[in-house]
Amino acid sequence: MQTGLRITAFTAALAATFGTAYGVGKGVDPVVAERAPAPHDEHGGPAPRPEGGVGGGHDGHEATPPGGPRISENGYTLDLATPRVTAGQRTELRFTVRDGGGEAVTAYQREHDKELHLILASRDLVTYRHLHPTRAADGTWSTPVDLPRAGGYRVFADFTPAMKGAENLTLGADLAASGRYDPAPPPAPNSTARTDGYEVTLAGSLRPGRASELELKVSRGGEPVNDLQPYLGAYGHLVALRSGDLAYLHVHPNGEPGDGTTKPGPEVSFTATAPSDGSYRLFLDFRHRGEVHTAAFTVRAGSAPGGEESAPTATTGHTDGHGH
Repeated sequence: MQTGLRITAFTAALAATFGTAYGVGKGVDPVVAERAPAPHDEHGGPAPRPEGGVGGGHDGHEATPPGGPRISENGYTLDLATPRVTAGQRTELRFTVRDGGGEAVTAYQREHDKELHLILASRDLVTYRHLHPTRAADGTWSTPVDLPRAGGYRVFADFTPAMKGAENLTLGADLAASGRYDPAPPPAPNSTARTDGYEVTLAGSLRPGRASELELKVSRGGEPVNDLQPYLGAYGHLVALRSGDLAYLHVHPNGEPGDGTTKPGPEVSFTATAPSDGSYRLFLDFRHRGEVHTAAFTVRAGSAPGGEESAPTATTGHTDGHGH
């Protein structure tokens, strides 16, 4: 498998919080600076993809420069029909991808066993979901969600239309969950994460502007897990989100099942490049014994106080659920 890396970034306003209740109004779309307006893109229009930029998208597509994912790009728009939900209640999240003429897209290329990957993350990067919604014949996508906490969320739809020359895209939209708003502290840096009885350790550092290797090792009960199962065509999938503006990196592992060299654990390695200094939240999805698990890490890319390049410290990292 060719290592893929999609990097996108955006700046958005958070909904206001009054007292103990999270205010639920119309979702706030990202604000993109220094963008020339274009048809079907109220947030600044599509930007040219850099030649040989930082990493590539799925299957070698070029990276989107900072400024997205916006709600519209390259003539496609994410139409989120469910812009608000109630925290703690199971809700059907529905959306449609529309083309430049406003028609629902009904044909997609399959990438990593799915037509569309949906990432959902809270603004504080505590809640994370990697979902695979179902598409109806009319192009409407739907998936059940149950968000545990009130607050602001961001939805990322990752897909490639089934047309010649179509590029892989990630479109983003805001989602609000109403209810009692209890802000959580930022997750502390960690190099060890425990989830569902598994322990995952992270080695390596995330570097701004430079490719570096991240190696994650999975164990259970103190014993290495040597029989990871393929999940979406790989032994692991890694998503990184930058704290603050939620710059989005989707990284795929080095090697793939059945290539003759990649072992099914305990290590899964990735090559990634951070777009800038900052704190990032990393989410690793892996499958074992028929179940998908998610391990979460907080790392910093760039220089720590004193001028030394920072690395994660050994604390425990958690995410509140998987939602696969």
